[in-house]
Amino acid sequence: MTTETVGSVEASDNGPMSTGSRSTMILGIVTIIALGVLVLFGLILSPADENQGEAVRIMYVHVPSATLSYVGCFLTTIGSVIYLWRKSRWWELLAYASAEVAALFTAFTLITGMLWGRPTWGVFWIWDARLTSEAMLMLLLLGYLAVRGLAADYQVRAKRAAIVGLLLVPNVLIVRESVQWWRTLHQKPTLSLAGAHIEGLMLFSLFTGFIAITLAFTWMVIHRFRVAWLEEQVDLEGLDTAIAERRAEGVVS
Repeated sequence: MTTETVGSVEASDNGPMSTGSRSTMILGIVTIIALGVLVLFGLILSPADENQGEAVRIMYVHVPSATLSYVGCFLTTIGSVIYLWRKSRWWELLAYASAEVAALFTAFTLITGMLWGRPTWGVFWIWDARLTSEAMLMLLLLGYLAVRGLAADYQVRAKRAAIVGLLLVPNVLIVRESVQWWRTLHQKPTLSLAGAHIEGLMLFSLFTGFIAITLAFTWMVIHRFRVAWLEEQVDLEGLDTAIAERRAEGVVS
């Protein structure tokens, strides 16, 4: 693999050449099938819960979405660390792509949680420890994306965004443990080391949700990374053209 140095950032010429490929097309088809199976089991075949009634069906997308949003945050933090350490453009763009998808999944987690809270708690929102820390996570992700999107030199905005990205994993840990550390209305983990609190078709539907949402998350991150990579290549080419034109002007003058 050949590389060239752009400033102090290492860029590779072996990155993606387009946003689509045969593998991602297959992944997309499998994802659609998995989502269809999730709808079948989550909305039709799985029974209602004795306590939560039909509202339990929200769990089949809420819990996997929350989990994958955490995965996206971990990828962003890891990518940020490696960028600050090695100035790797590849890892920085992966962090950026993961943050965008994580923000989408975090927003979906908050929305589905509010829809579940209305029939269960009687209100859409309360300043519960879990909900508040999840909202803080959403704000951090939006802050990362805002800093990353600033009109500045790539290295400047990438470094500033990476510093914000370092805060994501600590916040995820707070969100994850909030129901254990503080008194909260939010229920304890549905699946824990002590064993599953659900069984039968409900448990199968939840695992189906994890598979389908994981496939969707993977497909989105891959495509967003490819788009970000190609955008950066266009910017680099524009910069090279501008430098060449300026040099040509200097020679003429």
